[in-house]
Amino acid sequence: MSAGPAWPGRATDLNAARALVAWVQQQAQARGMALRAPPPEPTTCCGRGCNGCVWEGFYLATETWRQEARQRLESSTF
Repeated sequence: MSAGPAWPGRATDLNAARALVAWVQQQAQARGMALRAPPPEPTTCCGRGCNGCVWEGFYLATETWRQEARQRLESSTF
């Protein structure tokens, strides 16, 4: 079994999330695979640091998407 590219870790800020999504989509495209769309970026944050902020949900959804994409990509063969 050959080692593939190193996977990025969990995104904890917007720039990391964008970079993660771009990297995963590039990997999928290189394999000719389609993945489900990543979660959309929040547009309703009030900026007050709420408990349960929309960004917390976004980062959790992005992590779930990353794990699903990783599983699909790692199980694919060329």
